[in-house]
Amino acid sequence: MLDNCGQMNFLGITSMPCSRVSILGVSAIAGLFWALLLAGADGQVTDPTEVRALQAIKLNLIDPNGILSGWSRGDPCVSNWRGVLCFDRQVANGYHHVRELHLLNLNLSGSLSAEVGRLAYLRILDVMWNAIGGSIPKEIGNMTNLELLLLSGNQFTGSLPEEIGYLENLERIQIDQNQISGQLPKSFSNLKVAKHLHMNNNSLSGQIPPELSRVPSLVHLLLGNNNLSGYLPPDFSLLPNLLILQVDNNNFSGTSIPGTYKNLSHVLKMSFRNCSLQGPIPDLSNMVNLLYIDFSFNGLSGFMPQSNISGNITTIDLSHNDLSGTIPMNLSGLPYLQRLSLANNLYNGSVPSIIWPNTTMTGNEALTIDLQNNRFLNVSSRLILPSNVTMRLKGNPMCANVTLTKFCGTEDEDAGNIVNSTNSSFCRPQACPAPYEFAPASPVPCLCALPLYVGYRLKSPGFQDFRPYIHQFVLHLTSVLQLELYQLYINSTAWEEGPRLRMYLKIFPVYDNIYLNLFSKSEVLRIQTMFTSWEIPDADIFGPSELLNFTIPEPYDEIISPSASGLSKAAIGGIVSGAIATAAILCACMLWLILKFRKRKHHAVSKGHNLSKISVKIDGVKKFSYKEMALATNNFDSSSQVGQGGYGKVFKGILADGNIVAIKRAQVGSMQGEKEFLTEIELLSRLHHRNLVSLIGYCDEEGEQMLVYEFLSDGTLRDHLSGKSKEPLSFTMRLRIALGSAKGILYLHTEANPPIFHRDIKATNILLDSGFTAKVADFGLSRLAPIPDLEGTAPAYVSTVVKGTPGYVDPDYFLTRKLTDKSDVYSLGVVFLELLTGMPPIVHGKNIVREVKDAYSSGRMISVIDKHIGSHLPDCVEKFMTLALKCCEEETGARPSMAEVVRELEDIWLLMPEPEAKLAESSATSPGGYAILSSSAATRNPHTSSDDSLGRDPGSEVISTLTPR
Repeated sequence: MLDNCGQMNFLGITSMPCSRVSILGVSAIAGLFWALLLAGADGQVTDPTEVRALQAIKLNLIDPNGILSGWSRGDPCVSNWRGVLCFDRQVANGYHHVRELHLLNLNLSGSLSAEVGRLAYLRILDVMWNAIGGSIPKEIGNMTNLELLLLSGNQFTGSLPEEIGYLENLERIQIDQNQISGQLPKSFSNLKVAKHLHMNNNSLSGQIPPELSRVPSLVHLLLGNNNLSGYLPPDFSLLPNLLILQVDNNNFSGTSIPGTYKNLSHVLKMSFRNCSLQGPIPDLSNMVNLLYIDFSFNGLSGFMPQSNISGNITTIDLSHNDLSGTIPMNLSGLPYLQRLSLANNLYNGSVPSIIWPNTTMTGNEALTIDLQNNRFLNVSSRLILPSNVTMRLKGNPMCANVTLTKFCGTEDEDAGNIVNSTNSSFCRPQACPAPYEFAPASPVPCLCALPLYVGYRLKSPGFQDFRPYIHQFVLHLTSVLQLELYQLYINSTAWEEGPRLRMYLKIFPVYDNIYLNLFSKSEVLRIQTMFTSWEIPDADIFGPSELLNFTIPEPYDEIISPSASGLSKAAIGGIVSGAIATAAILCACMLWLILKFRKRKHHAVSKGHNLSKISVKIDGVKKFSYKEMALATNNFDSSSQVGQGGYGKVFKGILADGNIVAIKRAQVGSMQGEKEFLTEIELLSRLHHRNLVSLIGYCDEEGEQMLVYEFLSDGTLRDHLSGKSKEPLSFTMRLRIALGSAKGILYLHTEANPPIFHRDIKATNILLDSGFTAKVADFGLSRLAPIPDLEGTAPAYVSTVVKGTPGYVDPDYFLTRKLTDKSDVYSLGVVFLELLTGMPPIVHGKNIVREVKDAYSSGRMISVIDKHIGSHLPDCVEKFMTLALKCCEEETGARPSMAEVVRELEDIWLLMPEPEAKLAESSATSPGGYAILSSSAATRNPHTSSDDSLGRDPGSEVISTLTPR
């Protein structure tokens, strides 16, 4: 089109007038047009067979979020189809070929089309962590170049195709956590370069093929949690490179552990837990590298061999067998031992004191010795244990000795869920504007940067306690990723069934003024490729690992889909140079337009004064003009500013009718885009609850986006907790704020039509009026809950890109991208912990949830309570903390619903003494002529809004209500 100077604008690029356009510049435009034509049907850049295969794959998949919608446009290798990576043009036929297909964790279902077998050049097929069902296509056997077959975490059924066993380049098969049945194909013995066979957590049955001993490169064989039977093949002792053999929870009834396994000199881990094995424990003396053995829950009998055990071993679990005799001396002098379990056996005699001295253990390292339910009569010497050694003796005759009582009770296992390093530098709370975060280990004090988020899991680690190995893990991963040590932060870890170790990682950019503490595009793509292409080698002690998710937050959005299409510089140069052909023709066609419109008067449009693309007209919400907003704020004078966030600034304004309002004005380039702006208007226009902020109107002209709210004079909850307010909040007032916030969110979940998930609950989004009534604000990130189908059922979650504020985001949502009502419960639980402690969710690298959990479990609850909280009832505080921690459980199902949260808060409120409650209420008297009456009195306010209830009679309300004096 033409601009105001008679210039051409083609594809968003403004050129000089046609009369001055060089032949080269004009021809470039034409060549680009020609190149686009070449990418059409007649000039396909990607092999047509492979294009049709990708289209068939898309057709068979159910894609509720439209992730693959771009697969219907353009060419796969030129248009950068999501998850499709390509080679350069092959000399053989001149086409591009698909090299990798990455569809990790995209909420896909349906089935995997047999046409996938036509991707003959494919090296990596990754569809992990979706819900894809049906059988695994046997046509995968046609993909002779395939190196990684990654199907974990889906719903595949049927048997494993024999054809997979003839893929001579296949290095890794991961089909764990599916519903695969039938027998393991003997053809897998032909996989000469295969290193990883991960087939655990399925329904595989029958005998493990002894032929697998012919796979010379095999390193990890994971077959746990299936229905396998028969016997453990003795021939596995011939595998020269085997490091991990894990077959837990199968049924090899009546058979024994082959004695030949003593020849597995390279093995690091053997785990045969709950396999119905019988007979003796084999000789372990040749297993000089052994780190971990678990033979528990079997029927093993006889004596423990007296042969030497590897000095590197961390775990020995022989519990729940029929082993007898005395504790062998070879279980002493093991410097790295973390767990020794002989519980539920027939051991007798004395417990030798030599088994617990461990000179290498300092700091967080710990040793657990579990000898419960045996026949021990005494301890060979006085039982004085180091502080890092735990002894369990319950169920032994020796527990009749009263001096041993403390060792004979039931103690909870230490889960060992930890957090990595912190930074001791003092940094002002919330100094980083969202979505930036304080980089905990940065050498630059208080550095704000935007990290990448990685869900990662160690599938079969060689330890039970991660703490002694944290530094080694950080060294390993940063070395492989070519990062500085301080760039990697382990946000949290959690042990899962297996045992497997799940962790959430944050990878921070290096300090760089050029990129303003952001990663460059090339660096994001490099790190992402390292994870998704499995270029991170395994380390012995950590075992095999896997990527659960790789989240790239804003403002990295534009590079979520990497442009690794494989276009060579020559190909790009061809397109550009080919652009020299037809632009002159285009210029000639448009010359008459230039002459026609040259004299037309054009008004230059200044920056920030283009009309917004959004045009809304919603009942009950007033549309203000830009002039009205400017007058209300004295032309947005700095003296009117009362707040600021990632979206822009908040001003106090006085409208022409005298009403005082808060005006949220989005700044150019703010995080709140047009979608969020419209979302907040549409949602707030139909939400009416005393604990939700009221929307009065909006302004959408002159290129501005402004929202006009009721003005709440006492600011945000975070202001009061950070010491900005003159008077600290009492515990009673904090409990009122918690209850009001919870009731507002409960209204969103249950009374709004349709229900709403807030998605950004935090202390700065809870506002307080002059009477300290809490009002939840900021609905820009909110999402509508799933709508029931014709049968009245609805999904429990919404699949969406992870958004929110660090420290408040539900970890389950972060991992799975499944947003639920319990995600709001988690965020509100963090706010409750802020109310109790006064701390922000993340400070000095410490996470408030973990800090409070540690204090609570160790009996140090009082140490984390905010010293400004004043007098309080310990029982009420403890109940409130217990509720907050329940809300912050990592597992979604373990959290209460919002209705349960409100009920529990009401019960705590009723425990508060009447004088204290009344005193708190009177202190919150509104200067505007309103007093807050205690609703715990016998007489209730008959005018309480019905939308503020829980489906009960308004007379049962516990929350205080505003009543004119």
